[in-house]
Parts: sequence; C-alpha cells; structure tokens
Amino acid sequence: MEGRILLKGVIIMSLIACSTARELKVKDQGTIYNHTLATILVEYAASVYVSDLTELITWTCPKCNDLTKGFQILELIVDVKRCLQAFVGVAPDINAIVIAFRGTQGTSIQNWIADLYWKQLDIEYPGMEDAMVHHGFYSAYHNTTLRPGVLSAVESAKEQYGDIPIMVTGHSMGGAMAAFCGLDLTVNYGSRNVSVMTFGQPRIGNAAFASYYSKWVPNTIRVTHEHDIVPHLPPYYYYFPQKTYHHFPREVWLHNLGFGLLSYTVEKVCDDSGEDPSCSRSVAGRSIKDHLTYYGVRLGGEESGFCKIVMDDRLAAYGKVDVDGNVNLSRDFSASVLGMNVESNEERRSI
Repeated sequence: MEGRILLKGVIIMSLIACSTARELKVKDQGTIYNHTLATILVEYAASVYVSDLTELITWTCPKCNDLTKGFQILELIVDVKRCLQAFVGVAPDINAIVIAFRGTQGTSIQNWIADLYWKQLDIEYPGMEDAMVHHGFYSAYHNTTLRPGVLSAVESAKEQYGDIPIMVTGHSMGGAMAAFCGLDLTVNYGSRNVSVMTFGQPRIGNAAFASYYSKWVPNTIRVTHEHDIVPHLPPYYYYFPQKTYHHFPREVWLHNLGFGLLSYTVEKVCDDSGEDPSCSRSVAGRSIKDHLTYYGVRLGGEESGFCKIVMDDRLAAYGKVDVDGNVNLSRDFSASVLGMNVESNEERRSI
C-alpha cells in the first residue's frame, strides 16, 4: 500500500516538474503568449456568436459575463446577407480595444469543413510579392460591411480612449477574419500595438503571405486544441511550400498528457515556423468536438446550420440598416433603449 502511495507521489511530482520546466522554457523564449489573456479573449470569441443583438449590445447575454464583465460595445456590425458578425468595444480591465469576429454560421460545420479541403490559393494579397490567400476568407473581411464598420469604430474608440492597445480575436473562420483585420490595421492604417489571438483558425495563405504577416503583426497567437480538424485545413503539402497553404506563427497547442486523475493540460508554445511538426501537426486532425471547445468555453452558434439574428424593434430605430438588411448598431443610442427590459421578448423579431 505504502509502495503504491509512494509511486503515485513520484508520478505526480514528475508531472509537476515537467509542467514547471515547460513553463520556464516558455518564458525563456520570450513569447507573447499569456494564459490569462487567452482565457479572457476566448470569452469574447464565444460571445460574438450570440444572435440576440439586444442582449449583445447591452452586454447582458448569458455569455457576456465572467472574465468579460464590464465590457462596453461601441459598434455591433451584422452582415445579414453573408451571415457575418463582429463587434468593437473597450475592455477596461485589460485597457484595450477588443475586436471580435464570429466564426462559421449559416451552414453546417461539417459542410464547411468538407469545403475547406478544396480551397485554393486564388488571389494575390495587395502589396506583398508572391503572397497568395484564399479569396473567400479575404473577401469575408475586406469586401463586406464588416471592414468599414470595424474601422470606423476603432477610430471612434481612439478618439475617446487614446492610443490604447488593440486586440483582435475570433474562432474558426472568425479567426481568419481577425488575422486579416490585424494586418489591415497595421499595414493600411498604421495602428500600433495591435495583437491578434485566434482559436481553431484555418490556414489562410501561402508561405510568402505567412512570412509577411509575421513581420507586420508579430504579436499573434493561434491557439489550437488537441485534434481540432480546422487548423489542419486547407491542407498543407510539405513538398510544395510556395504553392500550398501555410500557417503563420505562433501556434500554442492545447493538449492533454497523463491519464485519469493524473491527466493535465499542456499549453505548448510552438516554434516560429508556423508549421511546427511537434504541435497540432503531430496528430491527426479529425475532431469537430475539439474545434468547438477551447479552455472549457463552448464556441459556436446556438443553432447549428441556421443563420438568424433577433432584435428588438425599438433597438432597430437607433441603428443603421442598409438596403440589403445589414445592421450597424452603435453604443451611442437612446438611454431609454439601454434601460429597456432585455428579459422581455415581446417586441423582438427574427431577421
């Protein structure tokens, strides 16, 4: 009996020692990864999936609490035609402008993943020689109502709060849009202190693009989880480095080690290649379940495969709706709307 207890003690101490050594190694690398910040930003990446715009703009949704309590949305942008959504706001606890993009919505995740297998590099990224990206991911940010709404809100936030840090986040396809946004803010608008953290993001460009991206937005973390299938897509072909999709750095791979009660989560900070073979590429990416949970937080829409928004008619009066039904809601609307009873659904309508 004593021998078993001693053995368990040795195993536990060994695991702790390994974990401690790994943490010290991470610090020695001078990485920008911060666990606490990751657990905060993943909640923003989850909240942007909320379809009830009244709860979202007033930050009263069930997901709008815990580590994001006190957040104030400045602009909520919904591209109804393409089923895209993003918000810009200020988080006083981390003293930063936070931009979040919603991930895949409007089609089943299985169909979207199947389509990713056939994505092609089919557009040159402006101003970057040999850099190729996927047109669909690029257009979701650049050629929709999201970009002008986000840029306007960032400008407004800077006027009100000064040149505070900008943190851009998103899950799945929202991570792809977050990356393009971070690059846009840095290259085209000269924003300083821009960081990007994405969760379960697909590849979006080739090696040349990844190189340019890492140069312009070095404060970028791509968090991957266990066997999450999406970071493995579109496929990476080792023998065709310039013609294939290639992740930019830096990846942080969440995976479990040990067994039973002795199992613990490792947050491995990967190398600066973007395609570290000892990180998520070391396992088969086949899990949708791992794609939908990060740091214990559920990510994804309320109704898989269905795109909708719900909005109080009184709220609509204080926003902008274009001819296509796309919505822009600003924090600068009537105090009476802010004070309305968000528990009541009587005057809400689905769009």
